[in-house]
Amino acid sequence: MPNICIIGLGNPGTKYDGTRHNVGKDWVKSIAAEYHLELQSKKKIESTVATSSDEKILWGYPNQYVNESGHSINKILKKDNFKLEQVIVIHDDLDLPIGSLKLKIGGGHGGHNGLRSIISHTGKSFIRLRVGIGHPGNKVDVTNWVLGKFKPVEKDSILQSFYKFNNIIELLSNNDMRNAQLKLHTE
Repeated sequence: MPNICIIGLGNPGTKYDGTRHNVGKDWVKSIAAEYHLELQSKKKIESTVATSSDEKILWGYPNQYVNESGHSINKILKKDNFKLEQVIVIHDDLDLPIGSLKLKIGGGHGGHNGLRSIISHTGKSFIRLRVGIGHPGNKVDVTNWVLGKFKPVEKDSILQSFYKFNNIIELLSNNDMRNAQLKLHTE
């Protein structure tokens, strides 16, 4: 039985791969490829999941749009008997500079419709890995911004933040949140 569940948010379909809104899902897919994990779509939980080779982590992403993520995450919680505190959601964050990372327990949705869905279906006490995607500067441009792809100059920052995340996975898998936060926030 896994210690934690790491869920990356993102929209379904290849046209959204590499977009700002899909950074969480893209990271889960990258981890699966790097560690040779076989992601499998599971109709019952409306998600695509894989278990780490040491069986400490259930990796996955919802098969619905970001704004409907709560349905899937609620099903995963029930099927695998996870407590909400064992769930880490990787999501894009407009309020952080590109590539900036913040690991946080609980909180509100901050205007993020995926988090709003998760909170309404499960509660607030899940862990969030907030991945900075920057802000377009004007609220009117937000939808196109989050559904747009990273610019070439931004991709390096996102890749560096992915490596930082990769460096705390073992701490997370051992439920060592404090040291994971310390390592992530001081690097």
